[in-house]
Amino acid sequence: MSRDMKKLTGLVAATFTPLTAEGEIHLSVIGPYIDYLTETQSVQKVFVNGTTGEGFSLTVDERKRLAAEWCLQGKGKLEQVIVHVGSMSIKDTQELAQHAASIGADGIAVISPSFFKPTNADALRMFLKEVGAAAPDLPLYYYHIPSMTGVGLEVADVLNGIEKMIPSFNGVKFSGTDLRDLGQCVCYSQSHNWSVLYGVDEQLLGALVLGVHGAVGSTYNYLGCKAKEMLSAFDEGKMTQARDLQFKCMDAITFAKNLGFDVAVNKQVMSELSGLELGPPRLPMLPCPISKAQTIAQKIKDTYCLT
Repeated sequence: MSRDMKKLTGLVAATFTPLTAEGEIHLSVIGPYIDYLTETQSVQKVFVNGTTGEGFSLTVDERKRLAAEWCLQGKGKLEQVIVHVGSMSIKDTQELAQHAASIGADGIAVISPSFFKPTNADALRMFLKEVGAAAPDLPLYYYHIPSMTGVGLEVADVLNGIEKMIPSFNGVKFSGTDLRDLGQCVCYSQSHNWSVLYGVDEQLLGALVLGVHGAVGSTYNYLGCKAKEMLSAFDEGKMTQARDLQFKCMDAITFAKNLGFDVAVNKQVMSELSGLELGPPRLPMLPCPISKAQTIAQKIKDTYCLT
């Protein structure tokens, strides 16, 4: 490989996509957004155009422009920019992968197609192989999120032998709740030095016990510092402190879920907590009432004793 494949570890913020009030992408917000992540939340790694970023609601051109801006504005500030390139079309996915390589992204992530779904692990591996071939010098990560895709294939089955097909394969973003499957992924990945990143923020501590190498999540946009405290406590063997921080995350997210906590709500909560104007979601998601976002933001502040 011509590019140094730095292992992806630690905390990665799954970024929101700033939109104007008219629903157009708002690139000028990305610079201040990066400053907020790095200076206020101590987060230096991002996952762009994923679920939190409404990637499937964006055009190929919009996704390219956003990815390019994150890479441009992130130079010297962000340690790694991972660009999600998955789509329903393998041709679009390959085009986005090639573009990510051309702008200096540090890796690409690929979700499974979810309309015409792969029927077995072989089909999904073949899809990933063709994407990897379009950007062979970039680390490729499989993004597993069955709650959104409806693709319930066990990730351990997908990983089995994938290194023989995709030399650039570097790991998994595991956004499922099957800890048995997760544990098997970690076990298989050990001999290949791959990264397994967990994507269910309120259950991260359980995944850490199984040996994941980090986490990718939406709440790390505004709770990055607190999540890092939990990671540090775990690494230092301070389990009571780590559990306390995880329980606080669970409490805040449970409160939010009881009010209805989708990407649109989460995006508005981020705006309330960060002061960034991230704008509305794109249809068919509906804008979040400001009062709901403010209620959730206040709960988060009270839970973590934030000012």
